[in-house]
Amino acid sequence: MNIFNKCYCRAFQAAFRLALPLLPYRTPQLIPQIAKLPQILKQRHSSRVLIVTDAAITRLHLTRPLEQALTDHGISWFIYDSTAANPTTANVEEARELYLSHRCDTIIGFGGGSSIDCAKAMGARIAKPRQPLSKMKGILKVRRKLPLFVAIPTTAGTGSEATLAAVITDSATHHKYVINDFPLIPDYAVLDPQITVSLPPFLTATTGMDALTHAIEAYIGNSTTRSTRKAALKAVHLIFTSLENAYKNGTDIRARRRMLIASYYAGCAFTKSYVGYVHAVAHSLGGEYGVPHGLANSVLLPFVLESYGTAIHEKLRQLAIAAGLADRHTPRTEAAKRLIDAIRTMKKQFGIGDVIPEIRKEDISKLAHYADKEANPLYPVPVLMDAKELERFYELLKNEPTF
Repeated sequence: MNIFNKCYCRAFQAAFRLALPLLPYRTPQLIPQIAKLPQILKQRHSSRVLIVTDAAITRLHLTRPLEQALTDHGISWFIYDSTAANPTTANVEEARELYLSHRCDTIIGFGGGSSIDCAKAMGARIAKPRQPLSKMKGILKVRRKLPLFVAIPTTAGTGSEATLAAVITDSATHHKYVINDFPLIPDYAVLDPQITVSLPPFLTATTGMDALTHAIEAYIGNSTTRSTRKAALKAVHLIFTSLENAYKNGTDIRARRRMLIASYYAGCAFTKSYVGYVHAVAHSLGGEYGVPHGLANSVLLPFVLESYGTAIHEKLRQLAIAAGLADRHTPRTEAAKRLIDAIRTMKKQFGIGDVIPEIRKEDISKLAHYADKEANPLYPVPVLMDAKELERFYELLKNEPTF
């Protein structure tokens, strides 16, 4: 990246960091069980709810406890379950039409980050019916209160229940972009481990690694605060001490609960301190090829960390200590290596590879351009890279044929 662009990015990030204490960040009110939600909805005068989810969740009947609880308390409910793995503008408009046709007053995002992001974007379109989502991408473009909004994560990974971000894919162009604004933070988040026990091992792993990516990228960036650093360290500790158990034994409620808490802490960290190039590259892969976000992050994470070099070794040392891989006497370079090696070991243990075979060479320039536009100047990364420099990650992940 040339010196002028670097100066612009760092000036933008410095201004944003100075503004952090003045911005209206908030955290959702936490609810430990689905059974406790209807009483709160009644107190908020909610009577007609749209549940935004996906077909896999309804096929597994995961929404039944929620449906029964709502019915028992006289709350009408309706379901939109066509959310794609990378939610699209078409998904958002379909859900919005259903919400309006049934005269709903409350939104519940039920599922992984895709369903919750779809629900967020739908809420934004309800709040601003005359503005398309494409005009809301970027920072602080919503600026209007959403309907009452509840997030119920079924995976411990995205942290979307704690964040001000929604990631949406344009149905026509396949371009994936982020909408960031404070009204997108849910009013309530239900962290109920019982609804995560049926998550298959591989999805448990990739969503858990997604949470790890959130925590690490938030911690190593240049716009951290005392609270976000503390949240990121807590998340890393919980993930390194719980993810393997959740992966091996899906019915381990303690591990499932700890992973939900880890995901929430990581979400709290990155919603203020942002992420980095792992996410920027992963979003472009999800938009173009439909690669699941958690998988893309998992594959990319060690490559991007290594590319930052010594600039992040001290911060990786602190993360390694939180993970139980080092102590305060461990040299920073050694501790950083241990952490990256441990991430590679986790990937191998969970069956996560090092390539994204969908990548086509002719797409790399375009994908790197998308990643560059998303990340720069917004993401306060430790080492700045432009589109040309970001191309290396796509080349690394491309599954070249062997002869």
